[in-house]
Amino acid sequence: MSSKSSEVSGFYKLSPAERLKVVKEISGISDEDAALIGSGAGLKLDAADHMIENVIGIMPVSLGVAVNFLINGRDYLVPMAIEEPSVVAAASNAARMARPGGGFRTSNTGPVMIGQIQAIGVVDPFGAKMRILEAAGEILGKANEQDPILVKVGGGAKALDVKVLDSIIGPMVVTELQVDCRDAMGANAVNTMSEAVAPIIERVTGGRVILRIISNLATKRLVRSRAVFKKDVLGGEEIVDGVVNAYALAAADPYRCATHNKGVMNGVSAVALATGQDTRALEAGAHAYAAYTGRYLPLTVWEKNAEGDLVGTIEMPIAVGLIGGATAVHPVAKACTRILGVKSAIEMAEVIASVGLAQNLAALRALSSEGIQRGHMKLHARNVAISAGASGDLVEKVAAQMVEERRVRFDRAKELVEELKNKA
Repeated sequence: MSSKSSEVSGFYKLSPAERLKVVKEISGISDEDAALIGSGAGLKLDAADHMIENVIGIMPVSLGVAVNFLINGRDYLVPMAIEEPSVVAAASNAARMARPGGGFRTSNTGPVMIGQIQAIGVVDPFGAKMRILEAAGEILGKANEQDPILVKVGGGAKALDVKVLDSIIGPMVVTELQVDCRDAMGANAVNTMSEAVAPIIERVTGGRVILRIISNLATKRLVRSRAVFKKDVLGGEEIVDGVVNAYALAAADPYRCATHNKGVMNGVSAVALATGQDTRALEAGAHAYAAYTGRYLPLTVWEKNAEGDLVGTIEMPIAVGLIGGATAVHPVAKACTRILGVKSAIEMAEVIASVGLAQNLAALRALSSEGIQRGHMKLHARNVAISAGASGDLVEKVAAQMVEERRVRFDRAKELVEELKNKA
């Protein structure tokens, strides 16, 4: 990012072309990047054909930018790719409300991923565990031979752990490589290392290795973010209490908690998709971490401090990368990463966690005051109007009428489209 502020008043009132111009001025992206994003051309069919199998076309998704984010004293414009209305607006609004309290502050545990090597048919599993630990030097050395470049930049296999698990097929010995992946998400590196050390594990344990693969429950790649939302900015201490009460329900009931965490992932996954990350890995890791204690719990915590202000915190695994995968191939993902302006995978993860926290705050604030539908339906009404055949100025007229009537339905949209067309 440039040194310009991400606090942009009235950004939502601009046309797409005007918004793109503002983003270009603030982020400093090239004319080529701006043209690529603005054209909607994005990924070419021949490139898509090399990314996955059986390609028949390309599925575009709306790409927006969340403004107002101040993280660790630095301003960010945050690209978000998502089909759901109100998400980008909600993130931007929550980020604006965080600024008077200093914005978001983050920390992390480093970019360490876990690779699991499963050995079965081991006669003395606990003895085998000790033998694996004794052979740690050999195992880590073999793992690091697989990726000398990663080791050269300070990453690589740093440690290992071993656990004996009871299972439906009897005891199994699972060796866990701890790999510092630096600016990569790490799946390829970790999987390659896990496969390479399997023969050593078999020799040491006398068992047979089956699985050799990364874990998406990245408990050693945690990211944290916190923010203080001033009560006067939120709308009063009653709103603060409402958010805390809403959080309390999520902490007590998994039915509410699933939707609570879905709101967090609205932000997390949208940024991840825009920047070419593995959204499925992030979703799996987040929900597994939410259940890590044996109960499914919220990824965020909301409290009221001594001044009556709202304090929000988030802690979750976020395995993202700046090298490899779609991030290095998809032209729009690369342009979005340049808009974000992050210099490391950890910095990207910290931004993503902050967006997740902001998204959650926006949802809880709406739920505890006017209800989630008021703002959401204004935006959803546009989609309904378009699906009913509205275009141009007619979209806003039909949407506004449905919202005023509180009848945001396809059948009503069809009626209004016909009525307004006949009047024109």
